[in-house]
Amino acid sequence: MPVLLAFTFRRMSGTFRAPILQHIMEYMQAPPSSSQGNILCCTCGVPIPPNPANVCVSCLRTQVDISEGIPKQVSIHFCRQCERYLQPPGTWVQCALESRELLALCLKKLKSSMAKVRLIDAGFLWTEPHSKRIKMKLTIQKEVMNGAILQQVFVVEFVIQAQMCEDCHRVEAKDFWKAVVQVRQKTVHKKTFYYLEQLILKHKLHQNTVRIKEIHEGIDFYYASKQHAQKMVDFLQCTVPCRSKASQRLISHDVHTNTYNYKSTFSVEIVPVCKDNVVCLSPRLAQSLGNMGQVCVCIRVTSSIHLIDPNTLQIAEVDGNTFWRHPFNSLCSPRQLEEFIVMDIDIIRDQKLGAGAGLRSNKHTLAEVWVQKTSEMDSSHQYHCRTFLGHLLNIGDLVLGFDFANANINDEFLNKMNPHHVPDV
Repeated sequence: MPVLLAFTFRRMSGTFRAPILQHIMEYMQAPPSSSQGNILCCTCGVPIPPNPANVCVSCLRTQVDISEGIPKQVSIHFCRQCERYLQPPGTWVQCALESRELLALCLKKLKSSMAKVRLIDAGFLWTEPHSKRIKMKLTIQKEVMNGAILQQVFVVEFVIQAQMCEDCHRVEAKDFWKAVVQVRQKTVHKKTFYYLEQLILKHKLHQNTVRIKEIHEGIDFYYASKQHAQKMVDFLQCTVPCRSKASQRLISHDVHTNTYNYKSTFSVEIVPVCKDNVVCLSPRLAQSLGNMGQVCVCIRVTSSIHLIDPNTLQIAEVDGNTFWRHPFNSLCSPRQLEEFIVMDIDIIRDQKLGAGAGLRSNKHTLAEVWVQKTSEMDSSHQYHCRTFLGHLLNIGDLVLGFDFANANINDEFLNKMNPHHVPDV
């Protein structure tokens, strides 16, 4: 083009060359047109911006339905007893209304029919909770004629149908459990049970149970499979000091397939010592724990029993196996505690332990206190004892204590002790 123009201009005279050159330069320097030209829709004739289909959106939607093949009404199954939804093929899951878990469950029901479209957005529309209907608004995209992308919004209604799950069906059939875990603790105040209850809820070990029954001195956990019961027993052995025993009973036997149907029973006994109990150790056990005093206080129960000697602040841990080899009992129950008032307190700063002594507690302070019963305030009788609560007590505080001096205690180890080594309170 430039070469051809130059040849033409060379043959033109100067009179005609200047106006043509000026028009060409103005055309080349003019900015390009910013407005895009419209075209007419090939169906209805409405001016529209150019698109690959040359059809307006209204006409394109009348010709193409990208939601075709996606069901507008779907059924989901719900168990009324355990309030769980069925996730095919055979899993039952717990889902709250309008939760992420329920949204994922509903989308999985439509997954096979939405293979050819692209999901842009999904959300719930509010419905009455008792209407047994769940409405979900979906936004999808799909490539249609000549590469044009069409987006569409529509509503899918999920109908909730009642269906009993297998676990609840076994419960109603009265032959529901295959294994039972019997947890027992022979104490008056079951503080260890309360601690164990919080751990079970925290780790969600109660979800696999088909029934939980409270009986005297314990709780029974019923399971539909032996594996879940064994998992519960392993958890108890790692959490609290206990011992377990397993047994099973034959229910039926198929001679053709040589299969047996058993019902298993796991008996778990937790140590009968709780937090804040006063105990008396056997001389042999006290010597093996670092020559600590026989009269100790249980300050904590975890996977082992944590003891402290109120005379020396020595601490020791007794696991389940050691306890059952050298058992000891609580000397008093919470109902036998009496109220005292602190009359005087003297902190013991330096105390030397004997040879072979174990660890001492750094969280407690040893002190000598003089206390008086609140029921004997009209008398001048006071009691002297040592305590590990010197960092907490002040003169005038009210405390709960166990009166050894006026109590009749039936314990084989305490009765054999030197009376001078038994504290008054």
